[in-house]
Amino acid sequence: MKKSVLITALLPLAFCVPAFADITGGAVTGGTAQTAGGTFVLLSTPLPNLFGPPNSVGNDNFQSPDLYGFNENQNVLLAAPLSVDVGSSPIPTGTLISSQYIFFDPGPSQHVIGTVDFDSDVLAIITSTTYLAASDFLANSGVNYLNPSGRGLEAGDSVTISGLQQITFDTVASSPGDYVRVITAGTGTTTTPAPEPGTLALLLIGFVGMWAIGGKR
Repeated sequence: MKKSVLITALLPLAFCVPAFADITGGAVTGGTAQTAGGTFVLLSTPLPNLFGPPNSVGNDNFQSPDLYGFNENQNVLLAAPLSVDVGSSPIPTGTLISSQYIFFDPGPSQHVIGTVDFDSDVLAIITSTTYLAASDFLANSGVNYLNPSGRGLEAGDSVTISGLQQITFDTVASSPGDYVRVITAGTGTTTTPAPEPGTLALLLIGFVGMWAIGGKR
C-alpha cells in the first residue's frame, strides 16, 4: 500500500512541466513576397545572424521576402496595465500573458500578406513605436532589439486578429522592416524551467529506493 501511495504522489512531479503559449506556424499567402518565394519562418533563439550583429533584429538583419516570428517571454503576470494598438486596451493588471515577435524585413520594398498561428488565444497586437518600447520588458532575454525608433507600422499597413488564435500580416516594408508584438493568453503559472527528464527519472528511482529500504526494516 505504501508503494502505491508513494508512486501516485510522485507522478504529478514527474510529469508537471510549465505550459507555454507558442507560435505554431504560419504562411505567406499573397503580395510580392509570395511571388518572390517568401514563406513563414519560425526562429529560435539565439537568432541567426544574416546581415547584422549576432542575435539581433530590427535593422535590416534579414533582408528576405520571408515572414518571421519568434517567442518572447512566457507567462508574465502583468504588474500594471499594458497599452496595445489592436484589441481591448489596456490589458488589465493581473492578466497572465505571453509575447511573440513577428516581423517582415525584406531587402527592396515588398508587400507581404500572411498569417501566423498560435496555440493560445490572441489578446492583442502592439504595432506602434511608443507601445513597442513600453512593452520591451516582454522582450526575449539576450536578443538585441535594434533601431527602436524605426519599429512599428506605417500608414496603410495592418496587422489584425483574424481568428481566435491567428493574426493576419498585411504590410509593405523596405528598411528597416515592419515589426509587431503579439500578446497571447498565458497558459501556465510559472516560467521556472522544469527539471531535465534524466533528473526526474533519478528522482523517482531515489524515492522508490528509499521506500524499498524503509520497507525492509
